[in-house]
Amino acid sequence: MDSQKEALQRIISTLANKNDEIQNFIDTLNHTLKGVQENSSNILSELDEEFDSLYSILDDMKESMINSIKQEQARKSQELQSQLSQCNNALENSEELLEFATRSLDIKEPEEFSKAARQIKDRVTMASAFRLCLKPKVSDNMTHLMVDFSQERQMLQTLKFLPVPKAPEIDPVECLVADNSVTVAWRMPEEDNKIDHFIMEYRKTNFDGLPRVKDERCWEMIDNIKGTEYTLSGLKFDSKYMNFRVRACNKAVAGDYSEAVTLETKALNFSLDNSSSHLNLKVEDSCVEWDPTGGKGQESKVKGKENKGSGTPSPKRTSVGSRPPAVRGSRDRFTGESYTVLGDTAIESGQHYWEVKAQKDCKSYSVGVAYKTLGKFDQLGKTNTSWCIHVNSWLQNTFAAKHNNKVKALDVPVPEKIGVFCDFDGGQLSFYDAHSKQLLYSFKTKFTQPVLPGFMVWCGGLSLSTGMQVPSAVRTLQKTENGMTGSTSSLNNVTQ
Repeated sequence: MDSQKEALQRIISTLANKNDEIQNFIDTLNHTLKGVQENSSNILSELDEEFDSLYSILDDMKESMINSIKQEQARKSQELQSQLSQCNNALENSEELLEFATRSLDIKEPEEFSKAARQIKDRVTMASAFRLCLKPKVSDNMTHLMVDFSQERQMLQTLKFLPVPKAPEIDPVECLVADNSVTVAWRMPEEDNKIDHFIMEYRKTNFDGLPRVKDERCWEMIDNIKGTEYTLSGLKFDSKYMNFRVRACNKAVAGDYSEAVTLETKALNFSLDNSSSHLNLKVEDSCVEWDPTGGKGQESKVKGKENKGSGTPSPKRTSVGSRPPAVRGSRDRFTGESYTVLGDTAIESGQHYWEVKAQKDCKSYSVGVAYKTLGKFDQLGKTNTSWCIHVNSWLQNTFAAKHNNKVKALDVPVPEKIGVFCDFDGGQLSFYDAHSKQLLYSFKTKFTQPVLPGFMVWCGGLSLSTGMQVPSAVRTLQKTENGMTGSTSSLNNVTQ
């Protein structure tokens, strides 16, 4: 009976997954069909615009050429009209002189004849008819303004759709996810020297496998990529996966998208648990700030006492690991001088990393982890259920590691930002300078319960950076850290 139920449950799960895949494919087909219709309309509109632009260019060129012909016609006409006017005047003067010379032949008096002959000679010498160039200054030839459209006509007749670049192929083996950066590499299925650049699109998702059309996040675009790989840096890994796709572009058109690939981008994400934080702490998601007025009007605080009768604390969100968190009641708020707030996500397996930055004027703060059973009066590092490093700049400057009410002074500068590495399965809690990745201190222990990130702050504030992978530099240091001093056992021999 039980085996049949298990088999039936597997069948139901398989059918549900298959139905989900089919529905996703139906959504993809509908989206593609809508895209074909919209894109076809867009292409037709663009084609009309291109031809209208071409017609406009031809009209402009025609108008310009007509103007050039008219200007040349006017120039030549003006030249010929001027020359014609000069010739007419010269001809009129010449005919008048010819008539005068003819009449002079009839003069009988020698003296009168000589006088007339001298006048004729002088007028002939000065006559414009003998200074005229009897050749047109311009020709009637206009062939230099004629246009041969045979090449252009042939080019237009061979006009066709532009070649579209083929879709690139993303190689998942060559892709790299490390240090909250993702390097995506691709190649063209065949060489194409017309490629000008690539466009990469990406989006975060919590679904593995093929991208879903109805996903919760939109695609983001990186344009004008000249090479065949690109690195996205400084990401917050607040989703389990990221989808990537690439398209190639030549000078005129973009090709189809590559088949999308899905890369895993898991990291620890948590917020601060406002419901159980100390009343003197103002908590907003990933920031906590000391608020001296926050506890006014509440019950008087009991100092230095342990909350032995309180219920076991419970985070708001799910635990990190393969096992489900235990069902527990809500915990009381931290009170007294604990000034503590815990993360809302428990760690019960794996390796995780987050970073903490204190305000410059923060007087005192602690950063570490604690079991869920940390009492509401307890301070981080003063119980055997919590581990931390503590920074104090009030009255005197101290920087120390704390556990089980034991203190180990740290002879290193306090960094601007502290990185926290928790290896639950390996029983290790290490603190680093987040910028240089210098090891500050490392606890060695065996975690027997799920742990929660823990923070104490007084007169100041802290801000968290989560959704971070374990940095490569930290992973490398962890391999060589075994055997170094700074373990929990060393704290047991140090007095406060």
